[in-house]
Amino acid sequence: MIDFQCKPRYGYEDLLRIMELLRSPGGCPWDREQDHASLRRNLLEECCETAEAIDRGDPAALCEELGDVLLQVVFHAQLEREQGGFTMDDVTDGICKKLIYRHPHVFGSEEVKDSAEESARWEAMKRREKGQASAADAVDAVAKTLPALWRAEKIQRKASNAGFDWPEASGAMDKLSEEVAELRAAAEDAARPVDAPHGIREEVGDVLFVAARIAQRYGIDPEEALHAGCDKFARRFRFVEEHAEEDLAFLPFAEKTALWERAKKHES
Repeated sequence: MIDFQCKPRYGYEDLLRIMELLRSPGGCPWDREQDHASLRRNLLEECCETAEAIDRGDPAALCEELGDVLLQVVFHAQLEREQGGFTMDDVTDGICKKLIYRHPHVFGSEEVKDSAEESARWEAMKRREKGQASAADAVDAVAKTLPALWRAEKIQRKASNAGFDWPEASGAMDKLSEEVAELRAAAEDAARPVDAPHGIREEVGDVLFVAARIAQRYGIDPEEALHAGCDKFARRFRFVEEHAEEDLAFLPFAEKTALWERAKKHES
């Protein structure tokens, strides 16, 4: 029997103790079997569920999901503690020191004019901390595990901060038109394999990459924009299916197109 006293309300230290007990010889078999790799997906899923609670504007759900994220952080720290690595105290110490170092205008004597100047200093300090000697190093350091559109946006923001960008947004629009034309040419070249250089796969990637840059240029989150596009398509598709007089598989293309236009007008 685990020696633990139940309470009406628990705190941060209780969470650390519970995690330690779950991993102990008399604890939970599942918790004892886990390692960093096996928990990787759990951490990602909990972060996504937290984002969904934010999108829904649900404070109760947000409170619960933040607890689930915190559990994942504590779990990983407990694994390291058992192996003689870092502890949760090291995690909190590290983030506190980072915040103090990166906010000299708050904890030191420096001054900043606005958030734009503060952001530029933040990026410069991050590069020094991580030993990034060039803008290319900063681009290479963008996590490959990010959703692809976010990664594209972040890469291009770092390149833009280094001065590598179109002077006007119209330059990015022109580049998008160029990439779409190259995608069309690749699609029309039946002899060119999909995975060949300048094949459809590469050209689709180029189109999406430039589209992400345009979104970033206008302060739009490309992931959110694409989610909104997915939602819009789903609404219109439901309208088309519900108003079709027969199965869509057998409906003439012209009638599908007409229903789609009706769906667009119905929304507006």
